[in-house]
Amino acid sequence: MEDLAAELKKAGDEALVEHYRKFFQAYPGGYGEGDMFLGLKVPQIRRIVKPFQKKFSLSEAERLLCSPYHEVRFAALVLMIEQFKIADGPRQKQIFDLYVKNIDYVNNWDLVDLSAAEIPGAWCYPSTDFLFELASSGRLWRQRIAMIACWYFIRRGDCGPVFDMAEKFMNHPHDLMHKACGWMLREAGKKDCDGLCRFLDRYSKDMPRTMLRYSLEKLNAAQKKDYMSRKNFEW
Repeated sequence: MEDLAAELKKAGDEALVEHYRKFFQAYPGGYGEGDMFLGLKVPQIRRIVKPFQKKFSLSEAERLLCSPYHEVRFAALVLMIEQFKIADGPRQKQIFDLYVKNIDYVNNWDLVDLSAAEIPGAWCYPSTDFLFELASSGRLWRQRIAMIACWYFIRRGDCGPVFDMAEKFMNHPHDLMHKACGWMLREAGKKDCDGLCRFLDRYSKDMPRTMLRYSLEKLNAAQKKDYMSRKNFEW
């Protein structure tokens, strides 16, 4: 896996590094403060990772996941996800345990959104116990993992955890959680529109603006107008 890390570093573009520092708020006081970048786009990372997918060990994946470089951590998660998809139960449990052990390295929204449904969501389903443990942690990235992990449940037609999780985060202070909740509510609405409307009937007046806007995106014009009028802001 040292070869993979070297390939990623060799392909980096210094011109993109400063852009990513700003985009992922790696500056002092930002949610990604202190993160380091190589300057790689996602398709590049996936292309470089592909030849390594069938020949990595979990110890090698862990070394990559603990890298100070954002793109190397992204690559580690891609490897773990692809292996998880084809693994038997014991191997999946090892990958899940590795993810949980190093969860603090899943520390920006793209890393969370890439992996949360595919590893913790997939392993925990249909239980929500671990996800609500993360949701109660008071730590932003663990809370976003809990929310996005519900996407795995949604895909299987189980939208209840999404509504319960979004209710828990109704008063969360961070916009990144408002976006995550709104996104998952929107996806849940594709499977259970009546369930989403019941949630909105109860909470639309009190939902953060961003959460509400995201959740309404797939509803019809009349429904959007109705819920927007309850919140009293312009679309």
